[in-house]
Amino acid sequence: MPTRSLRYRVHAVPDQRTWAGRERGGGAAGASNARVATRSNDAPGVAASYDVVVIGSGFGGSVAALRLTEKGYRVGVLEAGRRYRTGEFAKTNWDLKRFLWGPRFGLYGIQRLDLLSNVLVLSGAGVGGGSLVYANTHYEPHDAFYTDPQWRSITDWKRELEPFYALAKRMLGVVAGTADTPADDVMRAIAKRLDVEDTFRPTPVAVYFGEPGVETDDPYFGGVGPRRAGCTLVGACMVGCNNNAKNTLDKNYLYLAEQAGAVVHAETEATDIEHLPDGRWRVTTRTPGPRSGRGRRTFTADQVVFSAGALGTTRLLLKLMEAGRLPGISGQVGQLVRTNSEVLLGATAKGTDVDYSQGIAITSSIHPEPHTHIEPVRYPRGSSAMGLLATMLTDGGPGLPRPMRYIVNVVTHPIRWLKSMSLRRWAERSVILLVMQSYDNSLRLILKRGIFGTRVVSRQGHGVPNPTYIPIANEAARIAAEAMNGDAMSSINEVLLNRPTTAHILGGAAIGADASTGVIDAYHRVFGHPDLHVVDGAAVGANLGVNPSLSITAMAERAIAMWPNNGDEDPRPPIATPYREVEHVRPDSPTVDAATLGVDVWE
Repeated sequence: MPTRSLRYRVHAVPDQRTWAGRERGGGAAGASNARVATRSNDAPGVAASYDVVVIGSGFGGSVAALRLTEKGYRVGVLEAGRRYRTGEFAKTNWDLKRFLWGPRFGLYGIQRLDLLSNVLVLSGAGVGGGSLVYANTHYEPHDAFYTDPQWRSITDWKRELEPFYALAKRMLGVVAGTADTPADDVMRAIAKRLDVEDTFRPTPVAVYFGEPGVETDDPYFGGVGPRRAGCTLVGACMVGCNNNAKNTLDKNYLYLAEQAGAVVHAETEATDIEHLPDGRWRVTTRTPGPRSGRGRRTFTADQVVFSAGALGTTRLLLKLMEAGRLPGISGQVGQLVRTNSEVLLGATAKGTDVDYSQGIAITSSIHPEPHTHIEPVRYPRGSSAMGLLATMLTDGGPGLPRPMRYIVNVVTHPIRWLKSMSLRRWAERSVILLVMQSYDNSLRLILKRGIFGTRVVSRQGHGVPNPTYIPIANEAARIAAEAMNGDAMSSINEVLLNRPTTAHILGGAAIGADASTGVIDAYHRVFGHPDLHVVDGAAVGANLGVNPSLSITAMAERAIAMWPNNGDEDPRPPIATPYREVEHVRPDSPTVDAATLGVDVWE
């Protein structure tokens, strides 16, 4: 099939950005001398013009920002959250202003909480997206992910994604962690009791394990990356790393993108997108805060990349559909929303002789069943706020409803219940068990109007309901409690509200063979609107059964690898035509050369 020329135009915006390295031929040498782009267009109401606007700065958005900048596009990144630097994060999760995201209430932290009809969603906020608050964990998914009915007919996904998993691991600095903490001893006890000792393994993590607390020159990118410091193993990964050891996106992809000239607009939330008569897109934004509509600005671009996370991207697409902004878009928006079939539970020791907060956030895992994955999670000393979600372990299943079983537990064991509510040194006494499954179940997201405006709610999708009770998980929690001389715990929202907790919501704008089965094609272009793209967790249409950040990164790398360099012919076939593999397009101006990376997906 013949190639076609893209309608990408260059729009002059004086002093908007610095094109560092391009006259010098790009590459590592150019990037090393690059300056962070200026942001003269950050004044309220002033429009900025880009080739590509990326909405969101998480694992998808940061990849898009770097690779598209390397390919010669003028890229602007819009991030609703604030920019945090090392030392600015909360010391504990009781510092709500710097930990929780709730701009209406003056909270500008890194942890979002969204309570939907069927699930409590934990996600990230800030420049670097979910990487600021996640647990650094990077597993490759189960084989069932690649062969899910949603997309298996399109291509051999495992083969296509394999080189990009390797590239993502290198860029994120993934290494094998050490599984020698007290929480790992608990996991070994669970594995032994369940006769799955052979599945125990250290967690692959994105952490710099240099000399603890000692700063050194960039250890990852041949000197063009930022200085780093060795991990001190204090368990603060999910509160915010103030030690400069966690490989957050502002230390790799996004850092390099800004050095190459991408412009990040922090505290800039996209609220509307409109197709202009000249074929470009206008993105309207606001500054999040107590006053709605504060700091309104507009940006224009030839291309828009949605990377606001599964919930953020899907919510924005649904609003645009309702407003009539996207005629012809697939009706699959909001479908196939996945929770990774997750539940959160755990155990809390009665005494304080053992500190379970030691180590990085997640250090090991087991598979008690082929489709079930369990990890131990911890918060640092003093960070006991998540204990507010914990209560006595309560089983589900047929018969008496789970809330009634909980009441029976409270009435028959009042002292144990009272002790379960204690937050005294909770972080040091507790091991949270994150349980994930790769079963085919889903939710759907819809817009619902109410007296306080329009909001997104969830409904049951296809397949069995997303679990709030997993028997093997409760068994694991009981074994953990025995090993810790403590009490097993459930999440109160799962017990009383029948709403599971997920830190890994996926889908809502899934890849499909056509508009009847998905929202985007296998090149991540929106059906009906080839200048719009979804490059984040919203594109993932199947449960992974493991932490998704590595897969989102790999899928983003693959998507952008097929973009042409700015001004060149597009190797991808026209949208809505059958999928075919295309050659990966090497960037004209790479920030880090393939020899330094040791991975070359463009060979």
